[in-house]
Amino acid sequence: MAVWQQVLALDAKFNAYRAPNNPQFRTLYIRRRSQLLREHAKNEKDGSSRKDYLRLRAQLLNSHYGSPAFSDQGSIKSRSFSLRSLSRNTESLESMIASGSENRKYYHHRRHMSNSSLKYLYEGPMKHVYDSIEVMPTSVAEASRAMAGGKSLSENYAFTGMHHIFDQHSAAVTSVKFANDDRSRVACSSLDGTLSICQLIPPPATVICMLKGHKAGVTDFVWSLSNDVILSVSLDGTARLWDVAAGSCMRVIEDSLGAELHCCVFQPLNNNMFVTGNSRSMVQVMNMSTGKGYKGGSSKVTGRVNALTFDGSGHILWAGDERGSVYSFTVDVATGKLTKTRRMPVSEGHPVTSLSARAWISREARDPCLLVNCCVNALSLFRIISDDGALQLKKSFPIKQRTLCVKSTFCPLMSFRQGACVISGSEDMCVYFFDVTKENKPCVNKLLGHSAPVIDVAFNCDESLLASSDANGMVIIWKREGKQTTLYI
Repeated sequence: MAVWQQVLALDAKFNAYRAPNNPQFRTLYIRRRSQLLREHAKNEKDGSSRKDYLRLRAQLLNSHYGSPAFSDQGSIKSRSFSLRSLSRNTESLESMIASGSENRKYYHHRRHMSNSSLKYLYEGPMKHVYDSIEVMPTSVAEASRAMAGGKSLSENYAFTGMHHIFDQHSAAVTSVKFANDDRSRVACSSLDGTLSICQLIPPPATVICMLKGHKAGVTDFVWSLSNDVILSVSLDGTARLWDVAAGSCMRVIEDSLGAELHCCVFQPLNNNMFVTGNSRSMVQVMNMSTGKGYKGGSSKVTGRVNALTFDGSGHILWAGDERGSVYSFTVDVATGKLTKTRRMPVSEGHPVTSLSARAWISREARDPCLLVNCCVNALSLFRIISDDGALQLKKSFPIKQRTLCVKSTFCPLMSFRQGACVISGSEDMCVYFFDVTKENKPCVNKLLGHSAPVIDVAFNCDESLLASSDANGMVIIWKREGKQTTLYI
């Protein structure tokens, strides 16, 4: 089965060159290829021809499309979509752009950048060999080095290719999340009005159940801490609580204003309490058991509420709105009272689409941070500088985002080496990995394979699998090349 996954990864690598003006065709093509390859792998008795097929397929695609800028001349095995297979140099890209080929369109948004910016794009994220990132010296340096496995950060986030492709949704997948402390279960929400729960391990990956009931697109969802309940919100103005084991709806809670709901989050210390954000600028704290709001548990912001996140203690809540502001609130865990503390403009006039809080980043960067997506072609990392949630910009990373609700996340584990990663989707159909501790050339990997803007990304608990969803309804599960020993926090 591994060779057929490499064949699919090879096809996906060239997919950007197929029907450049018809992304829907490219999506249908890669879905059908995935289906046929899985069927062939099940029925095949003699596996001796697989490697020959992979080699001939690579020759055929190279002959028909030419060698893509992100491919190398080595074996496809164990390198598809990893940083090492994304080798690009300045000369090849400049010649592509100058040639006026289809690749010119693909890189059109980069032409408006300065020469220094171009140099950064060509020689930075796409560079074939990165400087080694060593384990931070400590009194137990040898032990730390052994646990880290002697790999650089970019090697730790290299991928062998696709573990599986899901295509059960007919519209954009707005959110994808693994169950808490679970390697194998992942759930998706979609603008087709449904949610799905999928099992990845043991293979074959399957859709366990579809959660149906919303009358309009599902904009967000979240697992409960024990993974027995899923909370979802929708453009139909309702929040629904789902029994995961039964695959059925337990409760329907209507928004108090009858407004579209765009985001939701459980209170991390008390999962009987959750928060929603709606299109009429209201943040509301709700009781799961009663389906009613708490007294004093609502507050108004300046625009549609697109994103919500708590800090680890559950006492600070941040909300991002469509006008580019992030608000901080304190939440009384006992009474549900919501108190607005700060309004912080982070991207005036450009919607905030994703928020993610973390009390630490790595062993070398323990300061609390907030990761923010906003429609300014950048992913921003803010330092949390006060007990009431005040923010200070730490650094930004280049992605493509102008109109869509693209999301990002911190990698879930803290490693025994220098460096720490955040991951983001992007409107250029890529998944980006950034080392937040590097001042120069922070992009350590870039995954290609989607045929539509990548909306959301999520790691499972041990970082062995990564899920990414796109605007055409496809979800790709990526398999990591190797897994380092890590420390849970």
